[in-house]
Amino acid sequence: MMDTLFDLRGRVAVVTGGSRGIGAMIARGFVEQGVRTYISARNAEALEETARVLSTYGECIALPANLAKREDLESFARELASRETKIDILVNNAGATWGASLEEFPEHGWDKVMDLNVKSIFFLTQALLPRLRSAASKEAPARVLNIGSINGLGYAPLSNYSYSASKAAVHHLTRQLAVDLAADNINVNAIAPGFFPSKMTAHMLEHEAEMVTAIPRGRLGTPEDAAGTAIYLCSRAAAFVTGHVLVLDGGQHVAGR
Repeated sequence: MMDTLFDLRGRVAVVTGGSRGIGAMIARGFVEQGVRTYISARNAEALEETARVLSTYGECIALPANLAKREDLESFARELASRETKIDILVNNAGATWGASLEEFPEHGWDKVMDLNVKSIFFLTQALLPRLRSAASKEAPARVLNIGSINGLGYAPLSNYSYSASKAAVHHLTRQLAVDLAADNINVNAIAPGFFPSKMTAHMLEHEAEMVTAIPRGRLGTPEDAAGTAIYLCSRAAAFVTGHVLVLDGGQHVAGR
């Protein structure tokens, strides 16, 4: 049994925001583990290219969607339901950020971030509950994995007010859903990443040498870090883990940096 603790072969996963960044890292990890993996993003061209690359390692299917729009989210859920009778893993990773000074922060920037980062997580999970329940059992729970951020754990020295607030909401929503879905044999956890190379952090990477001085491990996150953490939380090894926010930041948060 111990040699299959991290075995995900034969499962079905959905990864939102899967065309790049942490979403693509997690999706590749699943695909290489033998998981049939659906990825979504707004940019259909970029999504198809990622699916093409990941399909060289296993089975990856692109389903473009703008999950910030309720009608697109519902259409996406219906398309998944038409293809799969069960979904073992849902990774809610799609996200956006917005930066502006406190005095100038716009309402549309607040709403854009909250709609995608928080609202879409709740309503996509709600829409896919029948398929998650179909996959779940006492011994092998289905998994919902929400991607938060260390910016949602405490003060973030950046003018991204709606982003930090949204990620704190993701962490708390994770705890709420974990308790409410435990009886359905669905585990709900979150990952709170620190700095990983992505489009969202691209504007900061020119200062990478300075950034890593704030990280006790002395480096940024890697694809192996993201994929390995997701694989653990979705495997038999974490079947008794639910309602937790796993911080993945090389020690930055606990060091207070």
